[in-house]
Amino acid sequence: MVEPQLHRVTLPNGLRVVLAPDSADGRSAGQAPVVGVSVHYDVGFRSEPEGRTGFAHLFEHLMFQGSESLEKLAHFRHVQGSGGVFNGSTHQDYTDYYQVLPSAALERALFLEADRMRAPKLTEENLRNQVDVVKEEIRLNVLNRPYGGFPWILLPPVLYSTFANAHNGYGDFTDLERATVDDCAAFFDTYYAPGNAVLTIAGDIDVDRTVELVHRHFGDVPAREVPQRPSFGEPCPSGELRGRHADPHAPLPAVALGYRLPDPVGELDAYLANVVLAAIMSDGDASRLQQRLVYQDKLVVDVHAGCGLMGAPLDARDPDTFTVTAVHTPEVGVDRVTAAVDEELERLAADGPAPEELSRVTARWTAGLHREHDRVISRTLDLGSAELLHGRAELISELPARVAEIGAEDVAAAAKALRADSRAVLEIEPAGGSAAAGDEGGAA
Repeated sequence: MVEPQLHRVTLPNGLRVVLAPDSADGRSAGQAPVVGVSVHYDVGFRSEPEGRTGFAHLFEHLMFQGSESLEKLAHFRHVQGSGGVFNGSTHQDYTDYYQVLPSAALERALFLEADRMRAPKLTEENLRNQVDVVKEEIRLNVLNRPYGGFPWILLPPVLYSTFANAHNGYGDFTDLERATVDDCAAFFDTYYAPGNAVLTIAGDIDVDRTVELVHRHFGDVPAREVPQRPSFGEPCPSGELRGRHADPHAPLPAVALGYRLPDPVGELDAYLANVVLAAIMSDGDASRLQQRLVYQDKLVVDVHAGCGLMGAPLDARDPDTFTVTAVHTPEVGVDRVTAAVDEELERLAADGPAPEELSRVTARWTAGLHREHDRVISRTLDLGSAELLHGRAELISELPARVAEIGAEDVAAAAKALRADSRAVLEIEPAGGSAAAGDEGGAA
């Protein structure tokens, strides 16, 4: 893959724009000329005030319900009618909206995003309808699904103490139902200012023509004051924290371990050492936890380690979370699983990974990153989030080299920092069962 040459523009209203054109040599033979357009707003779950859990995600839904010039469902119709796809997602520290279309439809995508950045249609009818949609989504994805919300909803209240870091970003039904149109308007005015956003355009584009289109459609979006971004930092745990959650749909007990990570922005190389550590621990059948817990000791039926609560590394600012999750049989019990994880971490802290182990996981991680970025939508979204969170969209092109520089001593240091006396342990009790005798736990 040929890395794109990035171009930046900042409009007078504060909107930051990142352009990543594909050269003709950068496209695979026969690849259709397409363009990805995303807008990342600097607001996520952690920005929600108390009493408004789930509001950032609810507002994401409202942004698809019509705008200043377009009726409800028009955004859907215009993108799909152009042969494109679209969606949005809410994360801890940002909300993104995106579409991929044939490059001939670029102006259409820019018009659609600018129109809802200018004025989404915030009505009582749209609000009540989308509250119902979000509640049904929560029922489907969390309340009525085995291991729903595990670990991204259920682990933070055990590991973290502040509302911003610990609350349920999907939302409480009571909070969602209490939302008003005035709340929505205030949220939009506060967080959806152009100066609080990054527009990313990647793919088959001409830079000069694209800059002209961006000015045409976004230039007259009124500038508004940009909120000062708060720090969500809090002290690390001073001891092991325990919680328990009863899941009526889970067939087997499970456990999640949560550890605090180095600052992904201020301590990037230390953070990346944890990314490599997670791959050594659980990526593939040859990984340490798969070999030890699944094949050798037969303690668990599934195990995974990773950086980031939302399933991917570098998806949040500080504080971020290293997680280990495992599903085990009732007779095994939580303490045997955690003890085995601790032993593997201690081995890595003492000896570090073997050279062939380190080269295997870094090569596999790098190949996966290149494979993802061959897709224009993944490349567009990663450029936008890197620009928003790190101030440097170029980071996504630098990651393979930086990960390749992670040495055995860096991984050993990362493993040593994941201490049992500074973590959270969340137990999942299955339907009609409880943790094995001898395991300790408290109420979440």
